[in-house]
Amino acid sequence: MKNHRLLSSSVIAVAAALAMGGCSSPPARHADLEQAHRAHDMLQARPQAADLAGGELKQASDALLKADAAVARNGSAAEVDQLVYLARQRVAIAQEALAQKSAELVVANGERSRDKARLAARTDEVDVAQRDTASAQAQSARLEAELKALNAKKTDRGMVVTIGDVLFDTDRAEVKAGGARNLKKLGDFLKQHPQRKALIEGFTDNTGSDGHNEDLSARRADAVRAALVDMGVSADRLISQGHGERYPVAGNGSSSGRQMNRRVEVVLSDDNGVVKPR
Repeated sequence: MKNHRLLSSSVIAVAAALAMGGCSSPPARHADLEQAHRAHDMLQARPQAADLAGGELKQASDALLKADAAVARNGSAAEVDQLVYLARQRVAIAQEALAQKSAELVVANGERSRDKARLAARTDEVDVAQRDTASAQAQSARLEAELKALNAKKTDRGMVVTIGDVLFDTDRAEVKAGGARNLKKLGDFLKQHPQRKALIEGFTDNTGSDGHNEDLSARRADAVRAALVDMGVSADRLISQGHGERYPVAGNGSSSGRQMNRRVEVVLSDDNGVVKPR
């Protein structure tokens, strides 16, 4: 009777154990593993993650799968903890790789932007320099053409425009009506180049006294100056002088020589307004 009671107790215990085993739920997922999965999912969702850290993400995914498999088959606690630890490490490595390569990409994009900006600036500088050069060449060509139209001659004092005695009647200092038209080109030139000044010098032949010739040459230079002012040239840019029969350009022994000596010379300054004196 006693043995029967013991057997019954044993059967009941085994049955209870089996019942408990049959009603038990699947093992819960590891909390750290869940956290690693969430971090991995967030990482994968980031733009360019696959491009910048694809290899590291693949290694993290493989490590998570191994940890999941160990949990699913009720692996030992030591095995599960080790695989979860490795999975978390792989996720952390992927996070670090993505952060570093994202930063490098930002720097690289910044460098490209700066390089592009520098290239654009250099291109602009070259364009400006080329335009300036072209403009300077065009201005030089225009100036040369204008001086050629004035019959200006290059001398050691600068460009000189010589006006013969056609401006004046004999022994007179009033500019003739027709003579004013001859001065128009000179007036236009001076108005177009306001940085330039002009020295107007009158000369005569040796006919008459020195005093008379000095006075006549000065009055003729003054008359040319006044005509240019009437055309709109600023008076403070014009200086007039009379030299009489000094500085002849031909002999006074012939009528043609004397005619060449009766003249007005206009010495044009450089771009800085400087006229070289005699």
